Amino acid sequence: MIEGNSTFIHVGQIHVDYAPAAISTILGSCVSVCLYDRKMGIGGMNHYLLPFWNGNSLQSPKFGNIAIPKLIDNMLEYGAGIKNIEAKIFGGASMNISSQFNMMIGEKNILVAREILREYRIPIVAEDVGRENGRKIQFNLQNSKVLLKYTTKVGNETRR
Repeated sequence: MIEGNSTFIHVGQIHVDYAPAAISTILGSCVSVCLYDRKMGIGGMNHYLLPFWNGNSLQSPKFGNIAIPKLIDNMLEYGAGIKNIEAKIFGGASMNISSQFNMMIGEKNILVAREILREYRIPIVAEDVGRENGRKIQFNLQNSKVLLKYTTKVGNETRR
């Protein structure tokens, strides 16, 4: 049971909070990066749909190359130390195995997370990515644990 606030985020959202709190979301081909500063008890999560913003329309955290740096910036604004931050990544499923395009989006979302975190020298300490099932995740900032539950497909419908 989470003692603090619990926040649910949707596509294109970022949330940072202090322990005790929890942040949750539901992912398919989208990816969430969960960041945590153990020293300060600060954690954050994003939820992005596509790997790269192409320069058209407004910059948005719906894109991994916008959402991940913005999450890192928000963590630092809350008082996290860049050297104390560790990452966990989730999602990037191939939700429709007959569509090669969908498989590529999930994979690209995973790759952009790994690349940007490497650029910032933030270690990835856990991940559950790829495959075919969606995921429900809850990031507990009290202990930096992520509870994960796979969604199940029934025909073209996903049960959550």
